[in-house]
Amino acid sequence: MPPHKEAPEDPGGQVRLALCEAAIGGDTRFEVSGIELERAGPSYTVDTLRLLSDQAPEDELIFIAGGDMARSLPSWREPEQVLSLATFAVAERAGAARRDIAEQLRTLADADVTFFAMPRIDISSSDVRRRVAEGRPIRYLVPDAVAAEIDRRELYR
Repeated sequence: MPPHKEAPEDPGGQVRLALCEAAIGGDTRFEVSGIELERAGPSYTVDTLRLLSDQAPEDELIFIAGGDMARSLPSWREPEQVLSLATFAVAERAGAARRDIAEQLRTLADADVTFFAMPRIDISSSDVRRRVAEGRPIRYLVPDAVAAEIDRRELYR
């Protein structure tokens, strides 16, 4: 349960987990975790990172966020602890330029942020859900297996 926003179209944790599993498609370089579904109440990033770190202290944790979410980091629960538990990696998005994000995060101690060196790709989950609701294609916006799972489950219609 994200504590920072309401998600009326949310299909539920188990379905989101299945979509993540479809997205990685068995690629052994990735692993999907359901630990946030195993505990009750709101899901705070810092709690998840602590648990992951405790379970596998030898692993390097990298938290990937879009620029819009990265700007809000100072308002998260224990943002400095989030930064100490994981590398904070940011993909720039429309309306969230690198310099603006850096300025927003300057108040945090040890705000070491890694920005992806890649062209900006402005695909948002809300855009994907809106396209599905409108009956428009989402091919090339999500992995084919995710599009198939959304269709099979009749999500976001």
